[in-house]
Amino acid sequence: MWRLYRYPINFWRRLGPGLITGAADDDPSGIATYSQAGAQFGFALGWTMVLVFPLMAAIQEISARIGRTTSYGLAGNLRLFYPISILRSMVALLLVANVVNLAADLGAMGSALTLVIGGDTRYWTVAFGVLCIALQVFMDYRRYIGILKWLTLSLFAYAGVVLIVDMPWSDVARGLFIPHIELDPSYLTVIVAVFGTTITPYLFFWQSTQEAEDVIASPSAQPLLVAPEQAAEEVRRIRFDTWIGMGFSNLTGLFILLTAAATLHANGITDIQTASQAAEALRPLAGPLASTVFALGIVGTGLLAVPILAASSAYAIGEALNWHIGLGRRPREARAFYATLVGATLAGILMNFTNINPIQALFWSAVLNGIIAVPMMFVMMLMASSKRLMGDHTIPLYLKYLGWTATFVMALVVGATGFTAF
Repeated sequence: MWRLYRYPINFWRRLGPGLITGAADDDPSGIATYSQAGAQFGFALGWTMVLVFPLMAAIQEISARIGRTTSYGLAGNLRLFYPISILRSMVALLLVANVVNLAADLGAMGSALTLVIGGDTRYWTVAFGVLCIALQVFMDYRRYIGILKWLTLSLFAYAGVVLIVDMPWSDVARGLFIPHIELDPSYLTVIVAVFGTTITPYLFFWQSTQEAEDVIASPSAQPLLVAPEQAAEEVRRIRFDTWIGMGFSNLTGLFILLTAAATLHANGITDIQTASQAAEALRPLAGPLASTVFALGIVGTGLLAVPILAASSAYAIGEALNWHIGLGRRPREARAFYATLVGATLAGILMNFTNINPIQALFWSAVLNGIIAVPMMFVMMLMASSKRLMGDHTIPLYLKYLGWTATFVMALVVGATGFTAF
């Protein structure tokens, strides 16, 4: 296996849905959540990033295996093997969370670009939404996926910010490796938000459908149920791609949390509602360069995440209703799929022109995702362990342990938050 990943070009080629999924996890909603965690509690929540990494990687690997094995995404398998009530409730919850997330991300991108070059935030919000629609509708699938891969490099902006600010590394180490727990509603709510923006439902649907899409797009690829001889190599690729992608995502989230802790929290700024607000607050504390790099990172990650949010909604609804679906199809071949994708993005744009303030919804969309993730993860674990669905390719024991642990931890945190709130 070492020979496969020995050289940089081979390394880059072996990365795909896992890398893109991991990078999309650090969308403007995630940036706002990590910034709020660092601003409100300093380095005390660093341990959550250590804990969540193996759990998020395991859940994403499980979703990828389901897609590659069956050639259907999560919604498609729900339609085929589970009661219609479960399918409808899962897709409905996903759609609500995604539209709120889309609105918040587009608004944050508009605010971030206004911070850097000026102009009308609403104009930039519309421009970004239209650009994301155009790329998905009119660009060739393979070229589009290549662009998404290159956009993942925008996450290096946050590594640069960490190098610019003054970081107390002894406090960082203490926060990472000595868990600090408070049975306080605000503390637990932030933990739910961190978990919810890291282990995120739309990413389950996206990665599973991308693995299924790759089966369709590649002439030599077949579902593992049909071509078990491909299983060993494909499982190695999925594991490598997913764990690298989730590691990249988790490290970036940690960088954002540390930056907010070292600058905002250290200077008494503890209430950050948006990603762009975090970038603006950095300016007097860490200098204009850090603020600009932080803001441009919001734009880059938003360009990656917005299309994935819209597409995951379209994939889920399309599979649920048995439409012709896929970014690999031309719009005239999958009209309803593309109409849903465009409609979800337009709904996100329009929310920025209503009395609803989607920008302030960034943090709470992460909390909502955390709550929604629990039943989805439970059903995913049943899927991945089912011989009826996965045949001889059910997940191995280590993934079962990690997957059920992730589900239990998420349920525990959500339950503790609800208990302390009443």
